[in-house]
Amino acid sequence: MFKKLVAIEPVSLIPMAEKKLQSLAEEVILYEDMPSSVNEIVKRIGDADAVLLSYTTTLGKDAIAQCPNIVYIGMCCSLYTPESANVDIEYANSRNITVTGIRDYGDEGVVEYVISELVNALHGFGINPDGSPRTPWNGLPSEITGLKVGIVGLGKSGGMIADALHFFGAKVSYYSRTKKPEAETKGYQYLPLKKLLSENEVIITCLNKNTILLHNEEFNAFGNHKILFNTGLSPAWDDQPFNAWLKEDNRVYCDTLGALGDKALLNHPHVNCVNISVGRTKQAFDRLSDKVIHNIESFLKKA
Repeated sequence: MFKKLVAIEPVSLIPMAEKKLQSLAEEVILYEDMPSSVNEIVKRIGDADAVLLSYTTTLGKDAIAQCPNIVYIGMCCSLYTPESANVDIEYANSRNITVTGIRDYGDEGVVEYVISELVNALHGFGINPDGSPRTPWNGLPSEITGLKVGIVGLGKSGGMIADALHFFGAKVSYYSRTKKPEAETKGYQYLPLKKLLSENEVIITCLNKNTILLHNEEFNAFGNHKILFNTGLSPAWDDQPFNAWLKEDNRVYCDTLGALGDKALLNHPHVNCVNISVGRTKQAFDRLSDKVIHNIESFLKKA
C-alpha cells in the first residue's frame, strides 16, 4: 500500500475506481483542476510516494527532482514510447521510479469518428465550417465502397480503422515502420510513404505524439483534391507545406486542437475540427479505469 497517492490533475477515473484507490493508499488526494506551473505540481505532490496524471500536464525532471518520495508514477493515458510521453521517463527510471501507462482504451471512438466524418463528406451530409450546406466530396453522393484509403501508422488504432474501412469496401493500403504480414493477409498493401500519398484519395495518419512524417515532399506527392484525417495527439505535418496544401481543394479532419496544431486554423473553410477528444467515451473511461487500477495493483504486488 502507498502512504500517499496524489492525482495532480483530473485523470478520468470512474467513481468505482476512485473508491478502489482508497484501498491502495493510506491517503488519497485527487485534484479536479490542472496545475498552472511546476511549482504548483511540486506543491501538489509534496511527500507523496505515488503520483497519477493524465495527458494534459507535463511531469518533467524539474518537478520530479523536487519530490524525493516518489516511487511510482501512473500515467492515466496512452504510453507508447518514452519520447512521446508527457513524463520524463528516462529521469524517473534513473531515480528508480516506476512509470506505467496504458494503451488501447479509446480506439473504438476514434474508429467511429473516422467512419462518421468520412460518410458525411462523401455523401454531403451536414454543413461546412462557415455554415453553408455541404456538397458531396466528388459531386455526387458516393459510398466508401471502392474508395482508395491509405493508413499511415498501422498500430492498434490504425489497424482497427483499416478493418472498418475494409468492411465497408474500401481499398486499403498502408505505410508503417515495418511491414505487417497479418495486414497483408487481409489484402492491405504496403506502400512507401510517397507512393501511398500519391495513390490514395484519403490518408489517415495514426502516429505517436510528436511524430512528423509529412513534409514538403510528401505534400507534393499527396497532391490536390485529397482528404487527410489526423487521429494522433499532435500534428503529423510541418506547418508551412500543410498550410499551402490547405489552400488548394483539400480537406483535413481531426478531433482536437492538439491534433490540428494551430488555433488560427479552426475557422479555415477546409478544416473540420470538432475540438472534442473522440476517444473519451463512457466505455473508454471504463477501460481506462480498469487498466490504471491493474497497473497500480501489479506494482504493489512486486514492491
